[in-house]
Amino acid sequence: MKESDRRIAISLWETQLRKGLAELAILAVLSREEAYGYRIVEKLRTLEGWTLSESTVYPILTRLAREGLLSIRTAASPTGPSRRFYQLTPDGKNHLSKLNQSWRSIS
Repeated sequence: MKESDRRIAISLWETQLRKGLAELAILAVLSREEAYGYRIVEKLRTLEGWTLSESTVYPILTRLAREGLLSIRTAASPTGPSRRFYQLTPDGKNHLSKLNQSWRSIS
């Protein structure tokens, strides 16, 4: 394999790894407490080496809710528009448990 092809392959692998870890991290945040989207982003920004933005987190939240892994509650915000609060469903808790088991088996 040429060096340029190897770099491309590693880059693609890292992209897929980051996507999976982003989902795991979001679910882990929500396993501790219900949270609105931007609060999740703030919590994830405290993780060293991560640069997750709203444009990464919100599509994942939308997909997880669509898959039935998260429930959404809308509530008034004291500082602006209503906030959407996300919480793990029982299926979400089960999914997180399986992701954690998988992560432990490969790490």
